[in-house]
Amino acid sequence: MASPGQKVVLITGCSSGIGLRIAVRLAKDEMQRYHVIATMRDLNSQHKLVEAAGDTYRKTLFVAELDICSDESVKQCVNGIKDRHVDVLINNAGIGLVGPVESIPMDEMNKVFETNFYGTVRMIKEVIPEMKKRRDGCIIVVSSVMGLQGVAFNEIYAASKFAIEGFCEGLSVQLLKFNIRLSMMEPGPVRTEFELKMIKGMKEKEWPGVDSNTVRYFRKNYLPTAVDIFEVLGQSPDDIAKCAKNVIEASSPHFHNLTNPLYSPILALKYADETGGLSVRAFYHMLFNLGPVTNISIAVLKFLTFGWLRNRSIAPK
Repeated sequence: MASPGQKVVLITGCSSGIGLRIAVRLAKDEMQRYHVIATMRDLNSQHKLVEAAGDTYRKTLFVAELDICSDESVKQCVNGIKDRHVDVLINNAGIGLVGPVESIPMDEMNKVFETNFYGTVRMIKEVIPEMKKRRDGCIIVVSSVMGLQGVAFNEIYAASKFAIEGFCEGLSVQLLKFNIRLSMMEPGPVRTEFELKMIKGMKEKEWPGVDSNTVRYFRKNYLPTAVDIFEVLGQSPDDIAKCAKNVIEASSPHFHNLTNPLYSPILALKYADETGGLSVRAFYHMLFNLGPVTNISIAVLKFLTFGWLRNRSIAPK
């Protein structure tokens, strides 16, 4: 049970990565302003979270089981909170999918949408009735820069993030009438052991039904650039957690929160040309014509920025 004055924060996907770091950062708030309910699908995976939480475990941080792909699990989790009172909902749970689209089975595509889109919608649907009654609440959705700009070989993942961006953009208007703030967080690449291992493992994977040219482009053009981008420009989960806390504590949080300002010029290409041709051609040349140049440019950009841009958050302070 939350102490008087504490905000109840419900977070999905906390067994590792971004969700874990958000939960720990809020639980370790010096003024103990947050009663954090960190959830995950399998409670056997909680050891990393418990270790990182330290002495905040079972004081300001509590762990609960939650499968966002299950209506029953979502309802049981929220019913287990006193008076179903959630001040802040942070939708972080999600899955990725990379590769040539011809070889990806439809059931894998459906799983991505079931998690990234419908799972988030389930959570929001479950908490907004009570928030509307109180006329107060904060909802944060961890989306992606790929919810604003599609990237080759990430089409299904990007589509799921585009979908949740559109859903939330419409919903945010009506929720504002009830004093419920809905904000998106759009990270670029985030450096985690899982992400880098997944990308590097793609080099040896077979892609049945895909023409040899596409497989070659994927392995020789996309993957090396993706690894460089993750390692050089990627943020840490702590960077994203800091942004989330800033959004929660802002008096007027932004709807869009790009966590990595190095991606602002890339998005500017998209909106500078209403036909879409400018950004499509730019990404085409980056992928197929400028691979080595792009890798060198990334290294130079890292040197010139001295890391200060990577540590800067656009989220409101």
